[in-house]
Amino acid sequence: MTTNGSTLDARELAFKYRHSGQILHDVSASITPGSFLAILGMNGSGKSTFLSCLDGLLSPQKGVVILDGTQLKQVSREDRAKSIAYVTQHSHANRLTVYDALLLGRKPYIRSMPSAQDYQAVDDVIERLDLTPFALRYVDELSGGEYQKIIIARAFVQQADVLLLDEPTNNLDMANQAEVLQLVRDEVDTRNLAAAAVMHDVNLALRYCDRFLLIKEGRVLDCGGPEVITPESIQQVYGISADIITHNGHRIVIPL
Repeated sequence: MTTNGSTLDARELAFKYRHSGQILHDVSASITPGSFLAILGMNGSGKSTFLSCLDGLLSPQKGVVILDGTQLKQVSREDRAKSIAYVTQHSHANRLTVYDALLLGRKPYIRSMPSAQDYQAVDDVIERLDLTPFALRYVDELSGGEYQKIIIARAFVQQADVLLLDEPTNNLDMANQAEVLQLVRDEVDTRNLAAAAVMHDVNLALRYCDRFLLIKEGRVLDCGGPEVITPESIQQVYGISADIITHNGHRIVIPL
């Protein structure tokens, strides 16, 4: 199923918590259909705060978030949930079967009882992601990699046009990192999804993402395609020297 896609725009966002200094300083970026944006920067640079502003969980003191031409704060919570799927950094397993956990992704559409369409959406994702062996297992019995895959699948069941992920590969091994990000990349390509993820691994970002937002101390250092990932920008963002090589068609950052 391919969608027409939605665009989420952040325009000059500024944010500070009540008892802290300024976290974001006039941060602007666009999340567009068919593109996967990596949000990169050091710990504490404001990446997760920016993502929370994009979802409407936090309200910036300055600037606006625009969803398809409408200010996000003017979009109802129900319509927002139908348009934006947000995968948090700290999701907790509970005593649900995988099938029921995925069905929760249909919550924005369910009135009193799930409809045939809701069940079909779950069945489609289970089949597409080869989750049939997990469907009746309990979520709290899954491994870390299996659980993260289910969390991503639940976001797909939501059928939103915008997907926001906060460190989706955190605490996963190399194989599961690749699997999770490939799932997102495939969804971006097949459904014309607009996706953005806070990431720490620049090489994973280069492998699966096509756009990059570099944030340093709450300010945008650069935003664009792979060309913005340079030895100079790595030095500016992370304070380390690096070479960038191409191997088997993939650009790779090598710290010196």
